[in-house]
Amino acid sequence: MLTLRLYSERDARLEEIPEPELRPGTVKVKVAWAGICGSDLALFETAPVPLDYQNPIMQESGPHALGHEFSGYVSEVAEDVTSVQLGDLVAVRPNFADGTCPTCRAGHPNMCDNYAFIGINGGGGGFSESVVVPADHAYVLPQDFSAQAAALIEPLAVAWHAVKVAKIPTDGTAFVVGAGPIGLSVVLALRAQGVSRIIVSELSEARKQLARDFGAQLVIDPREADVVAAVREATGGRGVDVSFDASGIGKNTLQPAIDSLSAAGHAVILANFHGDVPLDVMPFLMREKVLTGSFAYTAEDFAEVRDAVVDGRIVPDALISSRIPLSEVLDAGFKHLLGEGRATEVKILVSPSS
Repeated sequence: MLTLRLYSERDARLEEIPEPELRPGTVKVKVAWAGICGSDLALFETAPVPLDYQNPIMQESGPHALGHEFSGYVSEVAEDVTSVQLGDLVAVRPNFADGTCPTCRAGHPNMCDNYAFIGINGGGGGFSESVVVPADHAYVLPQDFSAQAAALIEPLAVAWHAVKVAKIPTDGTAFVVGAGPIGLSVVLALRAQGVSRIIVSELSEARKQLARDFGAQLVIDPREADVVAAVREATGGRGVDVSFDASGIGKNTLQPAIDSLSAAGHAVILANFHGDVPLDVMPFLMREKVLTGSFAYTAEDFAEVRDAVVDGRIVPDALISSRIPLSEVLDAGFKHLLGEGRATEVKILVSPSS
């Protein structure tokens, strides 16, 4: 079968390898669609996982297949599996926890000391024709549901978890910095969890329009307005209850997310920063503001997003900006997104079967 495997920095190769074999407790998924994530781009650029490293959970050395946002149809089922049926459409939850480390025992499996992801640490990857996954990581959707929308459940779960971390009241106001795939997913998650007062900061015209379409009441272009002043004017001078930095640019995005908060407000980081970010710490002292992070999601989050997408509380299809075959994943996918596509694309979906 065809798969995309990462060898070193900017050295990912489309290769023919044997199909994965079914194991007890697993199902084989014929991949329908897989999304290209910012994390995939970072892996492609930096290759931070050495080829000889074996994650304690996965216990596989590299090169590893890429792709952790994906959906597909079940093509084989192990004899001991009853929760998933042959032919089921599934979204795959790619993160793993050992369940035994201190962090897991404290109730935070998404931050397991040995956490692993399909598509990063082993176990195959979504940029493959087939993947074998544990049955409890395959979340069944209705047969008539869109496999493309199903592939968006993983990034939506990232946003869903962040909104839960923020603990924003439904009558509160939220500010989202950056309307890329995750920032827009935060807008969708906020609306689905009952929050309607949403402000967004974004540069791209297309992404600004999507933010409005998804329910943002105010969209600010930081080139045209003082973001903090605009947020405070929109909130009667008080500031927002919660802000989300989904951009990861640096101080230029994180400091406004903090300065726009009301007293005792919470700023949530859910983007990767790639360097030191100097901050003014006095707002944490004088106004008791809180800065926290949000990492991945739990099995409960993933199931909640699956349900919200199925029942229509989240309609994510407009996030999809392009669809390409697996044969074009490097040039029309990764390299495009690291170039001019960064400003024009939102979510590129890849199909191994097209």
